[in-house]
Amino acid sequence: MAPTPPHTLSSQDCLVLLMIAVSVSDQNVRTAELIKIENQVNTLPIFGAYDDSRIQQMSLIVFELFSEEDGLDALFGLIRDNLPARLFETAYALACDVAAADGTLREAELRLLEEIRYELDLDRLHAAAIERGARARHLTE
Repeated sequence: MAPTPPHTLSSQDCLVLLMIAVSVSDQNVRTAELIKIENQVNTLPIFGAYDDSRIQQMSLIVFELFSEEDGLDALFGLIRDNLPARLFETAYALACDVAAADGTLREAELRLLEEIRYELDLDRLHAAAIERGARARHLTE
């Protein structure tokens, strides 16, 4: 049974949930990914009024969901119920940035990004442009 959020999730909560989900998708949360999430929340306008103390609560929701058999489906249900469609591309861009933060895209991260594209019904060309931008921003040389 999926955990029940303490109240309706905000758009920002949904964005944080997806970023955390990408980070934990390969079962190894990397420092670069955590720093990326923190930096995104601290600097992007979409998070201007967000209470960053909620990140811990969002982490717990992701960990609980991922411990369940249908947890990924439940996560996407929460996202669909609480994130406006106008922010779907933003959500994907943030997820791509977290996946690329450590310089390596692992198979589990790639699979989750594919699921996010599918679940958010993103246009393939738009998604490719977002992916290309994330790759360009995170090159080391």
